[in-house]
Amino acid sequence: MPAARSVPGTRAVAAVFLASLLCALATACAGGAGAPSTSGGRLAVTVAGSDHLGGAPVHIAEERALWAAEGVDATVTTLPTGRDALNAVLGGQAQLGIVGDLPAVTAALSGRDVRIVADLSRFSDWRLLSATDRGISGFASLKGRKVGVPRGTNVEYALSRMLASAQLTAADVTVVNLAPNQVAAALARGDVDAGVTFPSFYGAARTALGGRYAELPFTGYTARTLLVAGPAASDEAVTAVLRTVLRAQQASTADPAAARAALVAQSKGALQAAYVDAFEPRYTYGASLSAELLTQLTDEAAWAKAIQSLPGDADRNALLGRLRPGPLKTVDPTAVTVG
Repeated sequence: MPAARSVPGTRAVAAVFLASLLCALATACAGGAGAPSTSGGRLAVTVAGSDHLGGAPVHIAEERALWAAEGVDATVTTLPTGRDALNAVLGGQAQLGIVGDLPAVTAALSGRDVRIVADLSRFSDWRLLSATDRGISGFASLKGRKVGVPRGTNVEYALSRMLASAQLTAADVTVVNLAPNQVAAALARGDVDAGVTFPSFYGAARTALGGRYAELPFTGYTARTLLVAGPAASDEAVTAVLRTVLRAQQASTADPAAARAALVAQSKGALQAAYVDAFEPRYTYGASLSAELLTQLTDEAAWAKAIQSLPGDADRNALLGRLRPGPLKTVDPTAVTVG
């Protein structure tokens, strides 16, 4: 679930921003994906990051320079959303990506060559944001209203679960596609009646709306932050990355306060310490591939097919084939409980 750094408000500037980041990734990929670097014989690996908190172990590994211990020369670039990180993997600009569960599912249904390597974290503290003068007293109040969300991300699926809890569907509301950092401003202007965005923007909404700020908590959807691999990522590279991720997780467990400080430092201003201190403990970390994950992906695939008319198979066996358990089994055999 991407808690991403802010992007400019206009689409044109956002496109330039994203293009520049993808160019940086493309430069890092030059010389062949997964091939050893010419310096020190380390594996050159490119990772397209998104959610700083959901993908915390990757970002902590970057801040604490843990990659070298596993023979990895990693380039980690943070993009605005998991959807953007996935596009970097699909476009060949990155070998691995930190993405939400829904983007991974839609890529699978679209027949794209991407595999889920591990479920890195789980989070279920969602909020429907609104203003007091909009009269949103419950999720049933959304019928006939405008709701802003970043479409194509797991935030959109969170909205679908909120609506379903009140026996509503997306057809009962007008869904407005907004960048994650645009939801707060749209609420303040009255462009939308409610909004759902990433947790890193809850504070911005509270600031923008002041005394008019209103929220409805929702825990009926557990978002998962996944590590996915494109065809250019070798088993050797993926295994080394997973070893580094687990090393970072162990360091975080040993000293949570230091780990949160490392996240803030690595974000280079995208995350504030107060937000990280409040929300990082609400994530459950641990690289795994479980039957529970597969069940959730199957449910999301059925929803995505209905909403987006995607062509792929949404059954359990088809999605099982989208997992790449080998590297995680090598690192921690007990972490793979689906087959």
